Amino acid sequence: MPHHDHVRLRPVSEKDLDLFERLHEDRAELGDLGFFGYRNPGQLRRQWAEHGFLTAQGGRLTIAGDDDRFVGEVQWHEVLQGPASPCWNIGISLLTAERGKGYGKRAQRQLVEYLFAHTKVNRIEACTEVSNIAEQHALEWAGFTREGVLRGACFRAGTWHDMVIYSVLRAEVVAKT
Repeated sequence: MPHHDHVRLRPVSEKDLDLFERLHEDRAELGDLGFFGYRNPGQLRRQWAEHGFLTAQGGRLTIAGDDDRFVGEVQWHEVLQGPASPCWNIGISLLTAERGKGYGKRAQRQLVEYLFAHTKVNRIEACTEVSNIAEQHALEWAGFTREGVLRGACFRAGTWHDMVIYSVLRAEVVAKT
């Protein structure tokens, strides 16, 4: 499969919303690792209308591929590792047809660079199920270090699943750029 070097992150626009909703509400699109039960229909559009998916506590950006087309989204939210120690936890969702083409690893690396450039956090973390080997490789390519396994941390499809936690620190990205 071809790998795409042209990846750009941008705010979610109105033209993205149909595919954005499909990415989060269509069980077939979500696949085995992405379906966590049905959600409130229309909630994503209401959130977009209210604050464009960008707040001080987190956000979502469109992953735009060739010709600025929507291929997925990255997201982040604040996590406290100590009373005065916020960090970001990031996630990614790609349309099924766009997986395995290199968009994910490049988008996650761009998100890390963006968050370190525009926020004061020192740590960015990401978790994925232990069975999601593709995402683990993408995180490692993007500069993350595997820290360990969070046992029984994710409830999906009626059972608890182990998660792998990764992180990247500000100094590690500054040193590499």
